[in-house]
Amino acid sequence: MLPRLILLVFFISVCWWLYRRFNLDAQRLSERAQRERKERQTGAVGTLVKDPVTGEYRVKRDTE
Repeated sequence: MLPRLILLVFFISVCWWLYRRFNLDAQRLSERAQRERKERQTGAVGTLVKDPVTGEYRVKRDTE
């Protein structure tokens, strides 16, 4: 009985992790698509972000 319970808890936790991972990826894709749509509308080449340490501007990366 206990091995089945442990296996069930493990299976549920893996499913929960996969569900969270899928949602995070979907959210990132949605934000990136929205940003690209906005860039196309304005004719921008990229989004600039100010570096708080150096004070210089750079193009925003996809991982941010």
